[in-house]
Amino acid sequence: MELILKQDVENLGFKDDVVTVKNGYGRNFLIPQGKAILATISAKKVLAENLKQRAFKEKKIVDDANKVAEALRTLEIKITSKVGAGDKLFGSVNNIDVAAALEKAGHNIEKKFITVTTVKRLGKYSAVVRLHRDVTVDLPFEVIAEAN
Repeated sequence: MELILKQDVENLGFKDDVVTVKNGYGRNFLIPQGKAILATISAKKVLAENLKQRAFKEKKIVDDANKVAEALRTLEIKITSKVGAGDKLFGSVNNIDVAAALEKAGHNIEKKFITVTTVKRLGKYSAVVRLHRDVTVDLPFEVIAEAN
């Protein structure tokens, strides 16, 4: 079944992509949730026209995302956390903590666009920040012990 995505769907595609999925997934989940529409001939023509009109606007958005990416690359992020025996953390550090640290640094990025493997020890780690479908940044950060 061919569908046109109306919004980004994790592990499937981005908004306005034409994707092929199994009939049940499309009919029972994507279409009722409003995440996709059937890719009929007329819908594809409308999509092509919309994409053509949006192309030059997209360039400005990508340029802005690249500027933010350059700013993020220069940041040194340190996240403080409570530490137990050795270098083990109480709890863990995840995308919410990285988003809060970026907020303190003056960059408002939603937590859903930040991918971090769960961190349970002190040290240096890396997060992936997706600013646009074409622009992603590897963001290094360090987890340090909270001063008592």
